[in-house]
Amino acid sequence: MRRIQERVLGYKTNVSNSISDIWLLGVCYKICLEDPSQEAVHSNGYAAFSEDFSSRILMTYRKGFVSIGDSKYSSDVHWGCMLRSSQMLVAQALLVHRLGRSWRKPLHQPFDRDYIEILHMFGDSEDSPFSIHNLVKAGESYALAPGSWVGPYAMCRRWETLIRSKIEKEGLQDKSFPMAIYVVSGDEDGERGGAPVLCIEDASRNCSEFQKNQTEWSPILLLVPLVLGLDKVNPRYLPSLAATFTFPQSLGILGGRPGASTYLVGAQDDKVFYLDPHEVQQAVNISKDDLEADASSYHCNVIRQIPLESIDPSLAIGFYCRDKDDFDDFCSRASELAAESNGAPLFTVTQSRHSPKSSKSHEADFFDAADDAEGSAQDDWQLL
Repeated sequence: MRRIQERVLGYKTNVSNSISDIWLLGVCYKICLEDPSQEAVHSNGYAAFSEDFSSRILMTYRKGFVSIGDSKYSSDVHWGCMLRSSQMLVAQALLVHRLGRSWRKPLHQPFDRDYIEILHMFGDSEDSPFSIHNLVKAGESYALAPGSWVGPYAMCRRWETLIRSKIEKEGLQDKSFPMAIYVVSGDEDGERGGAPVLCIEDASRNCSEFQKNQTEWSPILLLVPLVLGLDKVNPRYLPSLAATFTFPQSLGILGGRPGASTYLVGAQDDKVFYLDPHEVQQAVNISKDDLEADASSYHCNVIRQIPLESIDPSLAIGFYCRDKDDFDDFCSRASELAAESNGAPLFTVTQSRHSPKSSKSHEADFFDAADDAEGSAQDDWQLL
């Protein structure tokens, strides 16, 4: 039966036959069946979900590229899965920014120029701005060398370093990354513990710096690295983690099993869907002008899922906000999620680091509860 389903849909599946709603990067798919005897993969909702899933850009291990820097590494097999997972998340931000969340992979060439330009940015050479070569170079200040495995927090900081160096070097003339970046972590004083704090003033300042003070706000990529337990995720964080996939601003999660990073993109019931970077493929460098390029290695029709409770407690969540209104909507949703977290928020939102109560009205309700619960939650956190 499974093979028949795969032939009918054109997709390979490795998922349960649940008819619960699927949330994929902010989009809900209703898996409702007209005939109760049908299996879930026969419904229109599942077909639409499958098309959306296979349209996300896949980054995997590559072999045969030019050596990274002065090293002998011409492949990232066995050590580059976190870098590849992060490339997928950032590629999704660029897809949404340039082509919109409703974009789907074209069936035939010629492809959209914006799509091809995005693939070019992640080629496996120094000429591609977001290649593994340039990500490794951005990690030099953190003593991270090619061949070494990287955790989510260090990965977020690598992207921050790479993007800010490009902005400083090329200014607004550089269109490869048309958004500010903000890595959300713990309090500056490092003493309170508890959940990381997203400070609206910090986000605003990052946008202003990105725009060279020409405008108040810009599109922004938010990265929230977290450690939600010791050997496994503390169960009280699981509902909030699953809920982040319902945010329209969702870019998914860098996570996976311990020591094996994947890109988590959606949720259904107590399981999460993911793209797996561990397949080894030949290096590809697509020219930004080649609209007839073979892009098949950048997509995956195999739909996989794992129990949410089995993921590594060290992870990072991504969000993309197109403008100030979108950012305000995100803050409202994040505040509501924190208020409903029973004292275990993933992160909190405040207007100012020095006066958390002076924020907008949608933030004020949950801070007292979060502070009161902080003592009980603190032992599960590693302050980032």
